[in-house]
Amino acid sequence: MRISRFAPLAALALAGCLASKTDIALLQTDLQTMRAESARGDSARRAQIDQVLAQLTRSNDSVRAISARLAKLQGDVANDHYSMSREIIQLQELSGQSTRRLQELRGALEERAPVAAQPAPGDSARPAAAPGPGQLFQSSLDQLRRGSVGVARGGFEELLRTYPTYEDAPEAMVYIAETYAAERNQVAADSVYGLVVQRFPRSPKAATALYKRAQISRSAGQTAAARAALERIVREYPRSDEAALAREQLRTLGK
Repeated sequence: MRISRFAPLAALALAGCLASKTDIALLQTDLQTMRAESARGDSARRAQIDQVLAQLTRSNDSVRAISARLAKLQGDVANDHYSMSREIIQLQELSGQSTRRLQELRGALEERAPVAAQPAPGDSARPAAAPGPGQLFQSSLDQLRRGSVGVARGGFEELLRTYPTYEDAPEAMVYIAETYAAERNQVAADSVYGLVVQRFPRSPKAATALYKRAQISRSAGQTAAARAALERIVREYPRSDEAALAREQLRTLGK
């Protein structure tokens, strides 16, 4: 009788145990499914991360390549500017040599001319025994090359007084300014360069004088004055040799 009394309770306990095992099995299945899905998600995320990293690597490589090309381009441009500047300087030197040779020939011809020769047009004030303008120019230039700046300046000044319409008067004034610059009298040199521009604005030597003024201002730390002179060269004498040098200096002025 007692056994039959406890039978229903045993059955309920057994059913409870069976239900718990089933639930545990379902839970384990769910956990395995979640783990599998998580693993698949992690794998997908890793793949996405790897893809992003690969894209970043490619982008960095592209940036480095572009930077290298840009640096090479900047170097090429700088070399081109340097080469251009050197060529301009060489052309100026060749031009100066040709001009000096022509002046030497003029001086030699004047030395061989008869003393009583008729004066050239515009040179009516020339004394019969006085040296010609080419002789004065060449002798003064020779003195300047020897370092006798005072004697050279006196010769060029005499040239301008005696032959004020001489075709190389602008260049003579530039040399007068250079004699002052050789004596480190930059104020006087700058003043004479200014007179060249004022009196002979259409002469090629006006661009030379402006460029010299810009260098004096730059050396004195007067950046605004130097920039104004360089910009004037580019504006008023765009085809001069000094214009190319002025453009190059304007790129770096104030940096």
